[in-house]
Amino acid sequence: MKRSDIALNFGTPPGSTRTSSDFEEVNYPRSNTESSSPEHSFSWTAVPRREEELPLHFMNEDSARRRVVRPQGAGGSYDGHSESSAPKHEGGYAEYDDGGKDVYSKMRAAKGPAGSGRIHRPPPPPPTTIGEFFQQNLEHIPPVIYTLLSCWTRFHAIGKSDVVVWDEAHFGKFGSHYLKREFYFDVHPPLGKMLVGLAGLLSGYDGSFDFKSGEKYPDHVPFVAMRVMMACFGVAMVPLGWYTAVELGMSWRACHLVALMVLLDVAWLCISRFILLDSMLLFFTFTTVFCLTKFHNQQYQSFSFDWWMWLSFTGVSIGCVTSVKWIGLFVTALVGLYTIEDLWDKFGDLKMSWRDQARHWAARVACLIVLPFVVYMISFKLHFLVLNHSGPGDAQMSSLFQANLAGNDFANNPLEIAYGSRVTLKNFGYGGGLLHSHVQTYPVGSSQQQVTCYHYKDDNNHWVIIPPWGEAPYNPEGPMKFLQHGDVIRLKHNPTTRNLHSHPIPAPVTKHNHEVSCYGNETIGDAQDHWIVEVVDDLKQGKRQNVKRIHSLTTRMRFRHQLLGCYLRAANAILPQWGFKQVEVSCDKENNPADTHTYWNVESHWNERLPAGQTKYYRSPFLRDFWHLNVAMWTSNNALIPDPDKEDILASKPLDWPWLHVGLRMCGWGDTQVKYYLLGTPVIWWAGTASLIVSLAVLGVYLMRQQRKVVDMEPREWDHFLYVGKIAFLGWFLHYAPFMIMGRVTYVHHYLPTLYFSVLMFAHLTDHFIFSSRRLSERTKWIVFSVVVIILVGTFWWFKGVAFGITGPINEHWGLKWRSTWNIYND
Repeated sequence: MKRSDIALNFGTPPGSTRTSSDFEEVNYPRSNTESSSPEHSFSWTAVPRREEELPLHFMNEDSARRRVVRPQGAGGSYDGHSESSAPKHEGGYAEYDDGGKDVYSKMRAAKGPAGSGRIHRPPPPPPTTIGEFFQQNLEHIPPVIYTLLSCWTRFHAIGKSDVVVWDEAHFGKFGSHYLKREFYFDVHPPLGKMLVGLAGLLSGYDGSFDFKSGEKYPDHVPFVAMRVMMACFGVAMVPLGWYTAVELGMSWRACHLVALMVLLDVAWLCISRFILLDSMLLFFTFTTVFCLTKFHNQQYQSFSFDWWMWLSFTGVSIGCVTSVKWIGLFVTALVGLYTIEDLWDKFGDLKMSWRDQARHWAARVACLIVLPFVVYMISFKLHFLVLNHSGPGDAQMSSLFQANLAGNDFANNPLEIAYGSRVTLKNFGYGGGLLHSHVQTYPVGSSQQQVTCYHYKDDNNHWVIIPPWGEAPYNPEGPMKFLQHGDVIRLKHNPTTRNLHSHPIPAPVTKHNHEVSCYGNETIGDAQDHWIVEVVDDLKQGKRQNVKRIHSLTTRMRFRHQLLGCYLRAANAILPQWGFKQVEVSCDKENNPADTHTYWNVESHWNERLPAGQTKYYRSPFLRDFWHLNVAMWTSNNALIPDPDKEDILASKPLDWPWLHVGLRMCGWGDTQVKYYLLGTPVIWWAGTASLIVSLAVLGVYLMRQQRKVVDMEPREWDHFLYVGKIAFLGWFLHYAPFMIMGRVTYVHHYLPTLYFSVLMFAHLTDHFIFSSRRLSERTKWIVFSVVVIILVGTFWWFKGVAFGITGPINEHWGLKWRSTWNIYND
C-alpha cells in the first residue's frame, strides 16, 4: 500500500453499535519517531488542507469548538524533546498536528519546562573548514555588532564633564577608602564598591581625592579610565539582552528588538557612564535572568554537566547582584518563584523516583541558597580584610571590631573601669551608636538638654563616671575605686558638665518611654541623676557571676534608673530635624533582659592613673561582625525616609516611573556646565508599560476562550507563551511592587532594573502577535519591524544629549520636554 493512498476517517458508520468505550480504544497512527517500518508510517500530505469537521453526533459540551488547522506539507510528529521533520516556527519551535485527537489530550501534552523554552538541538559536528566554522557561528554576528555599537554609545565623550557628577561623590569616595584601606560605612553591600576601588587601582589612582560633589577632578585622578571600566558593565548588558531573548525562544526579529531597546535607552546609557553602582547592578540582574533561562533550557537532561553549570552560575549571579545592592533580592525572588513552580511540577511527576525528587531539592538548596549566601559572605570577608585601618565608619561597628583596626587606640586604653574615668558608651544593639549630648534642648517635653545616640566620633560622646549625690565627691588623689555590678553612679557629660537625667515625661518619639536629658551641673542635681549599673555578661570573662570588675570593650551592662526603675535604651527611633536625625535615647519602663538595645559597653576609656590594656583581649569573630554590619546597613537604609521639612527636588515616587513622569538632574544646571538628565527613551518606557497592561488582557482573553473549548495555540506554543510572560511580568512586578510599600526616599534610577522586564514583555507580545504570526506575510513583518527600529533609533538620536551631555544654555536645546513634568528647562 502506498503512503499517499492513506486517508483517515474517524467518523462512525451509520448503524454502528460501537460504544463510547470502543471509540476511546481506537488505535491512532503511530509517529515516525515510534516506528520506522513502512506499515507503521503515515503521511498527512494526502489530506487536503481544510477546516476539519467532526460529525455533529460526536459533539458535546466537552468537545472542542474548532480544530487548529494543520499546515500543508507537515510530516512526521513532534514529541517535545527531539528534532523532527515538522516545519519550524520562526520562534525556533516546531509546529505539529495531532491528527484530530481530543482537545484535552492536546492541552495536557508537552507539560513541564522542556516544552516551554528554546528547542534543544544537538550540537553540530566539529567544523572541518574555516567556512564551516563561520557558517555554524553566523548567529553570533548580530550580538557582536551590537556589542561594538554599545562600546561606542557607552564610551563616546565619557570624559566630557570633568567634575564629580551626582553619586560619584559617594561611590568614588568609597573607592578611595579601599585604596587607603580605611574602614567606612554605607547602606549598600561591598562588592560594587570594591570593584570601584579596583578600577581606581588599575587606573593608577592613589585614593587621595575627596570626591566632593561638583568639584573639578584634578589631573592626578584618572576619572575617565575609572568611568570607562564602570561603563564596561553597561556594554555587556546589550549582548546579554540578545542572548536572553534567544534563550527565551524569541524569533530573530524579537531578539533584535530586545538588543536595540537595551542599546538605545538613554537612561541605561546615562547611568552606565559614571562611577556608580547601577551599571554593575544592572549587569548582574541581566546575568541572573540569562543564567536562569539557560538553566531552564537544560532541564531536558537533568544533572548533566551543563545543567549543573548553569544552575551554579545562576546561584553565583544571585550572590553577586545581592552583593552590589539589596535590590538584587528582587531578581532573587524571581528565581525563587521559578524554582518553586519547577519543583512543584516535578512533585506531580509520578514517574520520577523519590531519590530523584530529593536530588532536585538538594541541588536547588545547594546552588540557589547556599552558594549565593557564600558569595555574599565572601564579599564581606574581603571587605573586612581590605579595610583594616581605622576610618570614618568605625562607630557603626562593635567596639571589639574597632579594636582590631590599625590606627585605633583602643588597645592602649586601660582595661578596668574606675571612678573618675572618662569613657564613651557604645549601644550594643545592632546598628547602635554612641551615647551623645549637645547644648541644644528639646523643643518639647522638659526643654532640657538633648541626649541622643550618634554614629560618629565626637567630643560630645565623652562621659565621666562619678559617685552619686550624697556621697563624697570623686577625689583624683584618693584611692582607686573600680566600677562593679550594682554600683550607683552619675554620668557627667564632659563638655557641658551636665548629668545624665531621666524623669516621668514622655520621650519625644517613643511616647510610652520616659524622656532622657542632661540636667544640672557639678553642684546642682537630684536623685533623678542616679543610675544603677547591672552587668549582663562579659565576652571574655563569661557570665555575670564571673565578672569582678567591669572591663572596657568586653563587658556588657545595663543602666537602670534608681527612682523610676526604667532602663537606658537606644533603639531605631529617629528624632526629627531639631534632633539632627540622630537616634532617640529614652528610658524603657519594661524590663526586658533580652533587649540588646538596653545593653551598653565602654568603648573608649581614658584614665591616667591606670595602665594600658592588653591587646590579646580584643578579638572579634567574623560571623558576629558580618551580622552586626548587615543589621546596621538595614537600620540605616530604613532611616533614609523623606524629610517633610525639606524638599528633595531629585526624589520621585514609584507611580511616576512606568510612564516616565519625571526625570532627574544629575548635576548643576548652569549655562557653562555640562548637563546630564536621567531620562529614559520615552517610546521604550511607554511601550514597555503598555505591554504589561496588554499582557494581562491577552491572558484573560485566552483563558476565557479556553474555557469555551476554543484552541488558539498548540500545547507547546501555549507553554512557551506562559513561560516568557511569567518571566517578564513577575520580574517586573517583583522589582516594582516593593517600592510601593517602602518608606525610604526613592529616585527614578530605582526603576532601571525593573525596566528590563517591561522590555522583555514588549518584545514577547510583539513577537507573539506579529513576528511569529502565521497569518501575517513576511512583507508585513518586515514593515512592522522596520517601523519599530526607525522609531527607536530616531527617539534615541533625539534624546542622546541627555546622556552624552548637554553644553551651553539648556533653553537653546528645544524639543526635549515631551511632558510638562520634566524639569529640563529653566522655566
